[in-house]
Amino acid sequence: MSVGSGEINPSQFPGGGAPARSAAAPVNLLNQVTFNRRELNRILDLYGRMVAAGEWRDYAIDFLKDRAVFSVFRRSSEVPLYRIEKNPKLDQKQGAYSVISATGLILRRGHELDRVLRVIDRSLALVGD
Repeated sequence: MSVGSGEINPSQFPGGGAPARSAAAPVNLLNQVTFNRRELNRILDLYGRMVAAGEWRDYAIDFLKDRAVFSVFRRSSEVPLYRIEKNPKLDQKQGAYSVISATGLILRRGHELDRVLRVIDRSLALVGD
């Protein structure tokens, strides 16, 4: 019933929920990249404003071995409009943060999350210019 390295497939359990983990079951969180509280607050602030404007309706967060991804959707049945990715391996090169469009085009990449999010955050781009 396990998928991959310690991931549980929720479709194999009634109601879509996963069973409770026992104390003996190892949780492999050390190999995952995550958003910290400040990053997540900034992304969710943008998400809340876009929902209030009627542009976005749903989101998904994925914590993978090599990157963390925050995907935003207009409708949950569609592909994501944007993916906000954090990839620490690129931190010394182009920057750890990137915004990727639905077509896979990298709209902006950089070292600072606020600057990268300006590509989709129109209100801050207008004030900052």
